[in-house]
Amino acid sequence: MSDSISKSIWNIPNILTLIRIALIPVLAVLLLSPSREAGFWAAAVFAVASITDWLDGYLARRMGIVTVFGKFLDPIADKLMVMAALIMILPFERVPAWMVLVILGREIIITGLRGIASTEGIVISASDLGKFKTIFQMVAIIGLLLHYDYHWFFGINHPYLVVNMHNAGMFYLWIATIMTVWSGVDYLAKFMKVIAR
Repeated sequence: MSDSISKSIWNIPNILTLIRIALIPVLAVLLLSPSREAGFWAAAVFAVASITDWLDGYLARRMGIVTVFGKFLDPIADKLMVMAALIMILPFERVPAWMVLVILGREIIITGLRGIASTEGIVISASDLGKFKTIFQMVAIIGLLLHYDYHWFFGINHPYLVVNMHNAGMFYLWIATIMTVWSGVDYLAKFMKVIAR
C-alpha cells in the first residue's frame, strides 16, 4: 500500500467510521439477551456509534479530508448499525417485522440506485429528508433497545416521571418509517429525472 493511499485511509474521520463498524459485533452480542441490563449497554454502544457518525462527518469537513474511502464506508457503517440493531431485537418482538422490512428494503434499493448512478458518473445529492430519517431512526432504536420503564427525577419538589422507553421508541420509529418511505420516493424521483435526461 502506497503512502498516499495509506494516508487517505488512516485519518481521524475514517478511524471513527471503522470504530463504528467494530462496535457492531459488540452490539449484536449484547442483544442476544432481552434483559434490562443488556438493553441498557446496547443502547449505550449504539449511542456512542451514533455520535461517531456525526463526529466523523463534522471532522472530515472541518479538516478538509473528505476521501473516497470515507464516502464509501460512512453510509455503509450507518446502515450496518441500524440493520444489526433492528434485526437483533426482532426475536424479542420489540419492533414490527414489516417496519424492519420497509427500512432495510429502502436502504438496499437506494444503495443499488446510487451504485448504478455512480457507474454512469452521475452524482445525486442526498436530501435533508435522508438526514432527518437517520436521526429519527437512531433516536427510535435507542428507545427500543432500552425498552423498559425508566424513572426520571426532576428535583425534590417534583415527582418521578415514568417513561416507557419502548413506547417512546415506537413513536419515533413511526416517524422514521414515514420519512424512510418519503425520502426513498424522493431519491427515486431524482434518479428517474436524471436518467431521463
